[in-house]
Amino acid sequence: MAQNSKRMKETTVEAEDDPMAWKWVIRKRVWDFMEAQNIAQNPRPVHHRIPNFVGASAAAKKLSVLEVFLKAICVKVNPDSPQKQVRLLTLSDGKKLLTPQPRLRTNFFSILESSILTHSTINEACTSEGVAKYGRPIGLDEKIKVDVIVIGSVAVDPKTGARLGKGEGFAELEYGMLRYMGAIDDSTPVVTSVHDCQLVDDIPVEKLLVHDVPVDIICTPTQVIFTNTAIPKPQGIYWDKLSTQKLGQIRILRELKSRIELETGHPLPCGPSERLPPTA
Repeated sequence: MAQNSKRMKETTVEAEDDPMAWKWVIRKRVWDFMEAQNIAQNPRPVHHRIPNFVGASAAAKKLSVLEVFLKAICVKVNPDSPQKQVRLLTLSDGKKLLTPQPRLRTNFFSILESSILTHSTINEACTSEGVAKYGRPIGLDEKIKVDVIVIGSVAVDPKTGARLGKGEGFAELEYGMLRYMGAIDDSTPVVTSVHDCQLVDDIPVEKLLVHDVPVDIICTPTQVIFTNTAIPKPQGIYWDKLSTQKLGQIRILRELKSRIELETGHPLPCGPSERLPPTA
């Protein structure tokens, strides 16, 4: 915990000149509260993570009875701990599960088919190791339609649908790449599952960036909220916002950039340099 406190202080100092510093203020408040009130579950501490929370299974159950989920054939779910039960319910319901490799560093997305899993392997398939073992890796040319996106959050505003992740931007990049593939569009519902204490009212919509992904539905252990968000959804990858540091982390993004530049005959812009946030 002492090491984590030191890291948070360093992050706060580094963020003083960052126009997105307000995001870190909200994130830290939520992370601190969850730890102090023992709402956090392993892995802990929850700082710099999509926090695993007490009641995650109850929130997942509420999500699983949503009409959009029940009708879905393919569901994209983030790989974080609090959404493990959502991944399990997706496969248990006979749906296709699309999940990204953690931080997109080892691969891109993998598809898991419930038909190849057994009662004894389905739970393992919901872990990072299980995805690598049972999933089928896909590339940018895969023809796929995603019916629902389930996304993890650190904080979310129930009135506007504005959302904050853990600050690394992977949810936004995953969303942008799915848009490029034609797998989703503006009508594809975005759902998040969080603890009630992660609901906030101080995310300034006017300060959100064009690539920030809003949510349509919030599921907590106690309630389901339809945000009716008016925040525009990203239309793809915004290369002028993507730093060379982030690009250097993700091979699939470099491949996509090279492909588009080859197809168009024009170089794509790069975003300003950035200091990448610490990871958990």
